[in-house]
Amino acid sequence: MLSKIQKWGNSLAVRIPKVMADEMKARDGTSVQMTVKEQILVIEPIPEARWTLAALLTGVTDENRHGEWDSGEPLGRETW
Repeated sequence: MLSKIQKWGNSLAVRIPKVMADEMKARDGTSVQMTVKEQILVIEPIPEARWTLAALLTGVTDENRHGEWDSGEPLGRETW
């Protein structure tokens, strides 16, 4: 498929046709890694991070864990 490089501000841009974006599972906002290999531009989508609770909790330590926080007396009919 042929395309054309166009000026976009001080940069250059290439539009990715929908059929190719669908094939590489890219959408608006997808992060990509761009490299040049022997004068050929290679664009690779970066997989979105899939966080799990266990993975997030590995960053919690005694040094960065905060204590309890008091939000004050109940203002309505809350029960604790």
